[in-house]
Amino acid sequence: MSDEPWGDRLAGLEELTLDGGLTLLVARTFRERRRGLAKMTPLPAGYALRILKCNSVHTFGMRFALDLVWLRRDGRVLRVDHDVAPRRMKLCVRARSVVETAAGEGDAFAAALDGL
Repeated sequence: MSDEPWGDRLAGLEELTLDGGLTLLVARTFRERRRGLAKMTPLPAGYALRILKCNSVHTFGMRFALDLVWLRRDGRVLRVDHDVAPRRMKLCVRARSVVETAAGEGDAFAAALDGL
């Protein structure tokens, strides 16, 4: 795993508190979106990374499985991909952003985000 703690890599991102005590970190700019979660230790429970302007992701370099919550332009949930293993690619053509969280957390974030 990377020597860089996930908190250091994602420091400075916008942080939103959602219902249920969930924390959403938002990557808006190209540079912020490139930070990603690859080669990092898993996010703690209740944390996720939203990547704007994104309708595809890869999990090459990931050390843990992800749940992916795909969102429309208006913020409504399109679908949730559960337990996406490392070394995979996922695409959601109609999505305008994606929320990446540790496997098992996607449904909680989907419920908190839908229509937010």
